[in-house]
Amino acid sequence: MTALNDPYQIRAGVPSVEVFRRLRTDAGLSDKAPEAVALALPNTWYGVVLYHEGEPIGMGRIIGDGGTAFQIVDICVHPAHQGRGLGKRIMAALTEELERRAPATAYVSLIADGPARFLYEQFGFADTAEHDSIGMYRWMKAS
Repeated sequence: MTALNDPYQIRAGVPSVEVFRRLRTDAGLSDKAPEAVALALPNTWYGVVLYHEGEPIGMGRIIGDGGTAFQIVDICVHPAHQGRGLGKRIMAALTEELERRAPATAYVSLIADGPARFLYEQFGFADTAEHDSIGMYRWMKAS
């Protein structure tokens, strides 16, 4: 629930390709090729866009197979709006949807960059290394 005079609003959905790329780069995340973003966005299981007075300034998405595996991605807030609990609001919206629709046996993962881990811990995420597993990744780069 948002306060009456709250200039921020979260809406379910995904931004356009252009807005997605701008939100990521404004927040200091890596840019993605427009062709890749155009393929990715329609495959979002659930997404939210954070608006400030009608302008998109943040987002978050859940991707996955809809049953056994989900990943939280693209959490970002424009730097001019950081430090106001907005990342927490995005995470709350995403986790509420997971709790509402994802099967109880689903595995939900994410990659925590730097101090973002403290935000994610508030929503029940734990370091995989504590459970005898480690997160791994591979970048698909052109040769």
